Amino acid sequence: MWSNYRVSAGSFVWRAEWGHAGEGTEISMRIDLEGKVALVTGAGRGIGREIAATLAREGVTTLTLDIDSELVAETTREFAANGWQGAAHLCDVRDGEAVRAVVRQIEADYGQLDVLVNNAGVFAGGSVETLSEAAWDANLDANLKGVFLTCQAVAPIMKRQRAGRIINAASFAAITPSLGSAGYAASKAGVVALTRVLAGELGPWNVTVNCYAPGMIPTQMNHFADAPRARQQQLLDTLTLRRWGQPVEVANLVCFLASDLASYITGALIDVSGGKLTTQIPRQAYTDAAAQGEYDFDDETN
Repeated sequence: MWSNYRVSAGSFVWRAEWGHAGEGTEISMRIDLEGKVALVTGAGRGIGREIAATLAREGVTTLTLDIDSELVAETTREFAANGWQGAAHLCDVRDGEAVRAVVRQIEADYGQLDVLVNNAGVFAGGSVETLSEAAWDANLDANLKGVFLTCQAVAPIMKRQRAGRIINAASFAAITPSLGSAGYAASKAGVVALTRVLAGELGPWNVTVNCYAPGMIPTQMNHFADAPRARQQQLLDTLTLRRWGQPVEVANLVCFLASDLASYITGALIDVSGGKLTTQIPRQAYTDAAAQGEYDFDDETN
């Protein structure tokens, strides 16, 4: 049994009440990413921006990619203001030659590339009957082809190092898709399959490949927190932890997967959705708690 659990991106600390470690024994597992070099795609805003910032705070030299020149400039200013090591690059992950050029430059500048986080993505929705071919292609090109191209560019470096971490953004849509998301869901399901295949291919070189499935994390792409209150309540009703997730909660997972603490995890899809649809009707637990005076739906903040 463990109590007084504390966690930050940098360390996990438990205090044992009883068990093998002995009463009152504190065990510390520290995430040490100092000296690592990481590449994060789609890092101009939202979850990607938080992942890049969290890695940089952990002492990682963090290189970022984004397709928006203004966001690249913002990221550059943020890194300079905080004294973080790294650089922001303007790059379209759908362009194989552009991706390969950036990766070559990173290897030339730093001599290593330890972590790749494929976060870049888009959402183009519509029912199967109405979805345009252009919208279908937009989902597959950015969300799946972009992951393929960056993995393909980075894999030879990690094989030469005989070490590396590749971490890909999937989505809860790859587990349970939403209506009107055929293109997006298909692209993210493809990311899961690609992750598993690549994990198998790179295993002999001690390179791990995993993906994560964010759920209800409000971003400028999904606008969850901007929806009408009734719609927000519908979305929250699907969650075991009835609140919006924060980008840093995804970033902390990425830090763990990038570390030596995750050295025996590969080919995995990790759900970071607040327990979305863990049970058929998650709201029921909150309704029961409210009946006992232990929860107040009116106090929910979004």
